[in-house]
Amino acid sequence: MKIMTGGVTQPKGFKASGIWCGIKRTGKPDLSLIVSDVPCIAAGVFTRNSVKAAPLVVTRNHLANGQARAIVTNSGNANCFTGKFGLTYAKAMAKIMAAQLGIRPNDVLVSSTGIIGKPLPIKKITAGIPELAVSARRSKLQGTRAAQAIMTTDTKVKEIAVQFKLGSKTVTIGGCAKGSGMIEPNMATMLAFVTTDVMISRPLLKKALKQAIDESFNMITVDGCTSTNDMAVVLTNGMAGNPCIRTEGKHFREFCNALKFVCLDLAKKIVKDGEGATKLFQIHVSGAPTVIAARKAARAVAKSDLVKTAAYGKNANWGRIAAAIGSVGLNVTEKTLKIKTRQMTKSHIIIQADLGIGSKKAMALTCDLTEEYIKINGKYN
Repeated sequence: MKIMTGGVTQPKGFKASGIWCGIKRTGKPDLSLIVSDVPCIAAGVFTRNSVKAAPLVVTRNHLANGQARAIVTNSGNANCFTGKFGLTYAKAMAKIMAAQLGIRPNDVLVSSTGIIGKPLPIKKITAGIPELAVSARRSKLQGTRAAQAIMTTDTKVKEIAVQFKLGSKTVTIGGCAKGSGMIEPNMATMLAFVTTDVMISRPLLKKALKQAIDESFNMITVDGCTSTNDMAVVLTNGMAGNPCIRTEGKHFREFCNALKFVCLDLAKKIVKDGEGATKLFQIHVSGAPTVIAARKAARAVAKSDLVKTAAYGKNANWGRIAAAIGSVGLNVTEKTLKIKTRQMTKSHIIIQADLGIGSKKAMALTCDLTEEYIKINGKYN
């Protein structure tokens, strides 16, 4: 597998762009488009927060038939808790974007990220959409601009692409993501968009995405806050020309491994860019009775404010790790539990915990909790 520069525009037939339409006072890009030259099979995973933003409602409806062709995203405004007007505006974004691209409104997925509870400045968005569409047609190399335009408190662009062989055909998967705060398992404030030119059936695409999400985006946390706007979407246009993957054989496993790699890379970049973070750490839990139990224990450590603040203070307080694991209801005791940590002074920390009650394992990712996190979120409005 070859890791490439760039992101969502690396697979065949995908274009993208990002512009400033006036939502952000900073003048930074705030309107993004990802579009395929041909129709795509699509699948998505969404936040489990019961308060869902209007664009999520629209996108879930548009994905009901398993098809899509474009994703339009605004940043700087979440279009959440905005009532009937929010829903109307989310639908308008899809309709106007579709008209510019010459496709059906239901083939356009919509997402928003930013401040909750403020009316979406729809006039600025609709005024910017024609420029956005034209910009995407100009060049194939604007994936990074699209990735920039979905950022909020992020400090770094998050994108990756990989290329590999499926039989005799070379195929590509590209992705971009945003997220820095309000990051918590069950779809964190996180957006992730993945494109690929692999030919695969929709049922297997959905299965591959779920597996990848379970081991990546749903195993990260920054602050334990589940957002209202999170989604991860994958579009595949089949332009690589490989025989369609319809069974769970070798080619499906190869595709799954590559998709997991892309999602895990983006997930790591989100945690590393956590608001105010100075350290990234991985929690490896082994010796669990089930994978679910292993994930539960790893998440408990990752979500512990006591562990996260100890890491920031360079304090190898393993008792806090033991307490977090003991709180999840597993039959772990002082006799069975073994903990190993590396120096908390490093920027990349590894915590290993063997529960001693089984053979299953899991990994979670998190970052330290710092004063800077409080400053960022105290002023965010």
